Amino acid sequence: MNPRERRAARHQLPPSEAGTGPGTRRRRVPITVAQVVDTALDVIAAEGYEALTMRRLAGALDTGPASLYAHVVNKADLDELLIARLCAGLVLPEPDPAAWREQIRGVCGQLRDAYLRYPGISRAALAMAPTDLETVRLSEGMLGILLAGGAAPRAAAWAADALLLYVGAYCLEISVMDQRKVDDDADWVVDTDELRRRLTALPAATFPHITRHAAEITAGGGHDRFDFTVALMIDGLAGTAGGEA
Repeated sequence: MNPRERRAARHQLPPSEAGTGPGTRRRRVPITVAQVVDTALDVIAAEGYEALTMRRLAGALDTGPASLYAHVVNKADLDELLIARLCAGLVLPEPDPAAWREQIRGVCGQLRDAYLRYPGISRAALAMAPTDLETVRLSEGMLGILLAGGAAPRAAAWAADALLLYVGAYCLEISVMDQRKVDDDADWVVDTDELRRRLTALPAATFPHITRHAAEITAGGGHDRFDFTVALMIDGLAGTAGGEA
């Protein structure tokens, strides 16, 4: 089912809802797509993306799972709506050749912060072809900024995709790490001092570089590594200006 068909299907009641026989669960107030998305985001904010299932969402909406299919065809369709909602809140600047690096870093930072408000939600964006207008708007904005910076069209397109993948992976790793701390009591994974001690305690003859540079390996706080990687990707793209990568 293509995106157009999925959207059309949202306005059709599923067969299981057509009747009013006994056992049919019905709400007095109709559900809207916006309400479905709002409630799904609330579930993710409180419990993480992995907790979001169609059944869990139906329970939060006080309805039966079949009711959701009048608005959302399947989980993949819901994922697209969720990412589109986050993209709708991003401010995309008018491309400026003199400030394109700062502009693309700013867009990546906005998307990172939006993902981190909803633990694990960036998983929904992975392997997703942007078809919703809001997700396409993000791709259009990023492409325009990179082209304004002088990147060749193919290099700009691939760089935008790579940046989106990195932002999603970065945020997903944070959510996975946070969950492991809760599930496995693995505080040492994010305890810099403890991790550094473990690395420096390795046999130096076998791991000479790791033991010697443990401080550098474990350095960085906040989003320092994120900023470094995004800047590294942008600087690499700058070298492709004027030709295809």
